[in-house]
Amino acid sequence: MLLLEFPMENRKICVVTGSRAEYGLLYWLLKDLQAEPKIDLQLVVTGMHLSTQFGSTYKLIENDGFAIDHKVDIKIDGDNPKDIAQSLGRGTIGFAEVFSLLKPDILIVLGDRYEIFAAVQVAMVTGILIAHIHGGELTEGAIDDTIRHAITKMSHYHFVAAEPYRNRVIQMGENPDNVLNYGTPGLDNLSRLNLLSKEELEEVVGLELEPLSFLVTFHPITRSRENTPKVLTALLHALGSFTDSRIIFTRPNADMDNKIINRLIDEFAGRHPSRVRVFTSMGQLRYLSAMKHTDIVIGNSSSGVGEAPAMKKPSVNIGDRQQGRLKAVSVIDCAENKEAIIVAIKKALSKKFQDSFENMITPYKEENASKRIKEYLEKADLQGVEKKTFHDLPKFGMV
Repeated sequence: MLLLEFPMENRKICVVTGSRAEYGLLYWLLKDLQAEPKIDLQLVVTGMHLSTQFGSTYKLIENDGFAIDHKVDIKIDGDNPKDIAQSLGRGTIGFAEVFSLLKPDILIVLGDRYEIFAAVQVAMVTGILIAHIHGGELTEGAIDDTIRHAITKMSHYHFVAAEPYRNRVIQMGENPDNVLNYGTPGLDNLSRLNLLSKEELEEVVGLELEPLSFLVTFHPITRSRENTPKVLTALLHALGSFTDSRIIFTRPNADMDNKIINRLIDEFAGRHPSRVRVFTSMGQLRYLSAMKHTDIVIGNSSSGVGEAPAMKKPSVNIGDRQQGRLKAVSVIDCAENKEAIIVAIKKALSKKFQDSFENMITPYKEENASKRIKEYLEKADLQGVEKKTFHDLPKFGMV
């Protein structure tokens, strides 16, 4: 009897991205998924990518060679709590329509932003398996913390950046077999991306980086909103005291109160046009090149905790937005006032401090995370994993 063999259908893996920073971390994973003949990559963009206010960065994604299957416009022009909540609702409606058309086998999301939360809610309700990257982390100064943990509980596969984060995800009741410490895919950029030379970067940004240069990113403090303008003002006053410095600002994410941050930065840049440049979105190539060729990284961005130490670059982390994250010894935490920021910057610039972490081992693995995640999801057994049960810790091991 002749047995007919039918070809296996490709696995449909959908990736959702809503911000420039998150896309930069996902870039090499997207490339690896795109190159795998057994996988049909589906790409959905939303959030800041579709906003002219934030640079319409979906165009950069297309220029990178990716086909965008769908766009979910959640209209993020506002920056108060009501605006964010309404954007979340629009995202839920939009993703419900998109996922009903794409019917992915697996949804991949990274991080903790509210537009990603909307996508995950829909996937959970419609029975799509969810793979979450960067779960188990803490950012106690931002509402992202709550969103991240909620995404963890709705997800089926977890790709964490460090062993303490893996333990935390398991502590939240997730099956240890599905919680994998592959490191952070964002660090793949350091080994797979050809960064600009200092001369090339200076030409791109229109600024000579001598004798002293800073890369600054400051995001809203979403758990204590009233502090955002006060802390940023303190930072700007501190930066103003380094009169020979050249400063590259990248604008904040589309979080609550981003508009006041942009206004204050623009006013500062207007007072110092010869030594300050402001970018809505630099893209990973220019941003990481700027990190490499400036003297220190300043602000409250996760890149000062993740990528900067991997580059052996000192960073000044202001306030508690990143409180709870694992930090290398090259990261200087400081209080949210002018004097403390100045002291921290001077320490970061000192040769003694920089020599102290020359041989440090960073908390995050640099082990080709993108390729490992792709290979795991390509071969993962999808049967049964959707029936999640709460994994209890051993009786005497419970915290």
